Amino acid sequence: MKRILAIATLAICATAPAYAELLKPAVRKPASEFSLPGRDGKAVRLSSLKGKVVLLDFWATWCTGCKVEIPWFIEFDKAYRAKGLAAVGVAMDDDGFKTIEPYLKTHPISYTVVAGNFEAAGPYGITALPVTVLLDRAGRVAARHVGVVDKKEFEAELKQLLAER
Repeated sequence: MKRILAIATLAICATAPAYAELLKPAVRKPASEFSLPGRDGKAVRLSSLKGKVVLLDFWATWCTGCKVEIPWFIEFDKAYRAKGLAAVGVAMDDDGFKTIEPYLKTHPISYTVVAGNFEAAGPYGITALPVTVLLDRAGRVAARHVGVVDKKEFEAELKQLLAER
């Protein structure tokens, strides 16, 4: 049922990007912690990325809008990793890595990919895909984007967060 809801709302999100200006640091709330399995089977804890700006991308292999954004996120990962960016793709496919791994073999992603679930995604308000959340270096939610991001505006937000100390 949840997947049907996500598919039904995906068409709206994929074509009508929603932009969220960065929240001022004083009003940012801590990100909800999760520990999800990575490709190697080891758990990836969100809290282990504290001190980095985190690009948290909720996506799925069947999501058209996600496929538009992922190449941009790969570019950002390559350009800004050394400056403190940590990109994490939370794949929301029902079968986890049974579905995700074959997709990644034909569509490589340079950043960390974990198998998500609705328990971990729920606190982020995931009701459709794609959703991208930006966390500041203190592990607080700085922005939440529903739908396909605007590449230039999103990159500007990343640069702004990376410049914060």
